[in-house]
Amino acid sequence: MGVEDQGPPSFDRMKNVARDVEAKGLNPGVIVLLVVGGLVLLFLIGNYVLYAYAQKKLPPKKKKPLSKKKMKKERMKQGVSAPGE
Repeated sequence: MGVEDQGPPSFDRMKNVARDVEAKGLNPGVIVLLVVGGLVLLFLIGNYVLYAYAQKKLPPKKKKPLSKKKMKKERMKQGVSAPGE
């Protein structure tokens, strides 16, 4: 046994932890994170696709007709008298 084989005890523990991780596979926390992240990403992409589809296929919104009061006010602002006055 040489001096190179002997290291601080903390390094020995790290080697054991590394072996345990390789034996177990993926950490369950990482799996949950990947699944939840994938679902959120899928949701966002799906919403964008639906939004783009709706922008192409749906007709534009119709504007509300101006009420008579508003038309009268607009004419007064421009200096044109409303008919019948």
